[in-house]
Amino acid sequence: MTSFTSLRGELQVPADKSISHRALIFGSLATGTTRIRHFLNSDDCLSTMAIFRRLGIAIQTDQDHSEVTVTGQGLYGLQSSSEEPVSLYCGNSGTTMRLLSGVLAAQPFSSYLYGDDSLNKRPMKRVMLPLSMMGASLCSEQDNDCAPLLIQGAPLKGIRYLSPVSSAQVKSAVLLAGLYAEGETKVIEPSVSRDHTERFLKAFGAEVNVKDISEDDRGSYFASVMHCESLSAQEVFVPGDLSSAAYFLVAASLIKGSSLTLRQVGINPTRSGILTVLGEMGAEFTVENVSLFLEPYADLTVTEAPLKGTVMEGSMIPLLIDELPILCIAALFADGKTIIRDASELRVKESDRLHALCENLTAIGAEVTETPDGLTIQGNKPLHSAKIKTYGDHRIAMSFAIAEVIGKTRFGNDFSLPLDDPDCVKISYPEFFQDLEKLCR
Repeated sequence: MTSFTSLRGELQVPADKSISHRALIFGSLATGTTRIRHFLNSDDCLSTMAIFRRLGIAIQTDQDHSEVTVTGQGLYGLQSSSEEPVSLYCGNSGTTMRLLSGVLAAQPFSSYLYGDDSLNKRPMKRVMLPLSMMGASLCSEQDNDCAPLLIQGAPLKGIRYLSPVSSAQVKSAVLLAGLYAEGETKVIEPSVSRDHTERFLKAFGAEVNVKDISEDDRGSYFASVMHCESLSAQEVFVPGDLSSAAYFLVAASLIKGSSLTLRQVGINPTRSGILTVLGEMGAEFTVENVSLFLEPYADLTVTEAPLKGTVMEGSMIPLLIDELPILCIAALFADGKTIIRDASELRVKESDRLHALCENLTAIGAEVTETPDGLTIQGNKPLHSAKIKTYGDHRIAMSFAIAEVIGKTRFGNDFSLPLDDPDCVKISYPEFFQDLEKLCR
C-alpha cells in the first residue's frame, strides 16, 4: 500500500453474499423468471450458480455477472444427470452445502455434495441431524460428520426443532426442507440469527411465521414454514454486503481525517450488530437514504473518531459473527480492553478464526488472550511488522490488510503485514484490494 493520509470518497461495496446465495436458490425453486440485480460475482456464489445449472436450471448473466436471470422450474423441477448420485461441488462455500442439503433432501434423486479441503473439514452434523429427523437420508462419506455428504432424497415430514445454536445456515436448511415436508416445520433458536431466508420465503409466497418467544420454551425466537406447492418468481435487488462494508467502517473510524460514504449497504437488523458495537466503541457514522426492497439498505457515512474497548457477548454475537475478525482490528487500535465471549462458532468457519486471530495478533506484538469461546485484546499497544497467516480465510486476510493500512498511519510507512494468501479474498470480495487502494489518499 502506497503512502496516504486518510480514507476519503464514496464506494459501493460488493453485493451481499448471503442474499446472493438465497436469490439463486429461491429463483431456481420458483416458477417463472427471477431477475437479480447487483448480484455478487464471487467464488462462493458462483459455486451455488454452477450447482443449479448442473441440476437443469437455466441461469443467464451479463458480462460482469451483476445482473442475473434465473428461469425457475418450480419446487419439483430440479433434474439430476443420468448418472446418480449427481456430483455437486460446493467449493469453499458452507452456505451452499448446508442450504442445498435441505433442498436436496427432498428430491427424487440422490446427490453427492463435496467441497475443497477446508469445507470438507467443517461440521455438517448440525444440518444432518434435523434433516434426518424429518426423514431425510444423509450420510457422511468419511463417517466424521463432515463432507462429502451422500444425500438420498426421501419424503419428509415437518418437525419442531430446538436448535442448540443460533445459526442462519442450520435454520435455513431446515426451513427449505420444510417447503417439501408434510405439515408445519418450526425451528427454535436460542437467539435470532440473520433472517434472510424468512424474508425470501415470504416474498416468494410461502406461508411463514416468525415470532419472539418466551424463555419458557427454552428459546427466544422461532421461524416456521408450511408445506408449499409452489413459489412465485420475483425481482430481487441485492444490497451491499455489510460484512464487506465493515472493513472500511473500521478503517475510516481509525484513520485521521477520514470521511467515507458507503452506498446502498444492507442494514437488516439481524445483521447490523456491527453498527451497534461500533457505536458503543465511539464510532461516528450516519445512516441515510433508507430503502426497502425485500431487504432494508441505506447509505452509511463514517468519519474518524477515537474508539474505546467494549464487551461483545451473548445474543449480540449471532448478529455480527462474520464481522468479529475486523472488530478485533478495531479493538487492536482502540483505547482500553475489548472482551469477546460466546463466539465459539468462530472456530468452525473457513478457519478456526479465534486461533488465527490470536496467532496473528500475537505475531505483530498485540496483547491478546485466547479463550475457548473468545478473545481479550488490550488496545493501543506498540505493534511491529510480521507476515500474516491467512489460513485461506478471506475475512482474516481482509482484516489484517486493514490493520496494515491503519498501522502505517500510526507506526510509519515501513509497517507491513504481508499476507501469505491474498487471493483468498475472492471468496467474497474479489475487488477488495483495488477498492482499498482507490480510497487511500
